[in-house]
Amino acid sequence: MKRMLVAVVASVVCLLASTSSTSAQLLVAKEGPIVYGHHHLNASNIEAQKKFFVNTLGGKAIKIGTNNAEVVEFPNVLIFFRQQAPTGGTRGTTVNHIGFSVPNLRQTVDKVKADGYRMITREEATGRDVKDDIAGPAAPGGASIAFALGPDDVKVELVESKAQTTPIALHHVHFFNPKNTEMQAWYVKVFGAKPGTGGGGAFLSGTLPGVALNFSPSTDPVVGTQGRSLDHIGFEVKNLAEFCKKLEAQGIKLERPYTKVEALGIAIAFIKDPWGSYIELTEGLDKVS
Repeated sequence: MKRMLVAVVASVVCLLASTSSTSAQLLVAKEGPIVYGHHHLNASNIEAQKKFFVNTLGGKAIKIGTNNAEVVEFPNVLIFFRQQAPTGGTRGTTVNHIGFSVPNLRQTVDKVKADGYRMITREEATGRDVKDDIAGPAAPGGASIAFALGPDDVKVELVESKAQTTPIALHHVHFFNPKNTEMQAWYVKVFGAKPGTGGGGAFLSGTLPGVALNFSPSTDPVVGTQGRSLDHIGFEVKNLAEFCKKLEAQGIKLERPYTKVEALGIAIAFIKDPWGSYIELTEGLDKVS
């Protein structure tokens, strides 16, 4: 029976019957009814993705589930992989890139370059003063940033946070959309994100415990995430069953209905935002052990 249940959710959370403690990594789970939980990548080569996220960026590789699925954990986010060639990178989709904060940006950028990955700061940080692949603050007192391109064209932003005591942590998820104002409003309404602005006022934002959801305007059309290198994003939700009922009452379709998987101690559901961002909802991910 357990194997049957695992098969149902294998494409969803890659078998979360873990023998390693991941709960310590979702440090902000107790701080709100909804927090960010995970990124899920389609990978043409999982080992190549592991090399980037573990060896270069400093995540921790763990194996979970009956098939020893590969997962990489960072403070406040887990990264899951599906062995599947993506249909394209993150750029051009509604979720343009993911962001991490680091205390020493120069050191991190040098490591990325030494490991053979392409820095794309100059082409991405338009309007900023870029020197040796690092863009200076957009406004006085702001943070320096850099952009790297990982395997399967996964775009990653690195934000310097000099006071940070951990080597690397989740910082933000950055959405691009011609209708970024409407997108911000949707995530504020649905997930309870606190509205604001970021990047020295360059874009709209919404904050949840441990993460910023950033929303930039895009002059180019964008497509949804499903099938691309970042297939979907994930939120950890307390009382997911009631939350799903609330979503349906708001007219939001469940792409995958609420499923309680007793053998794994989790619950799951899937939705899409109005612009095609594929979103997984979980309950219990922070307690998997």
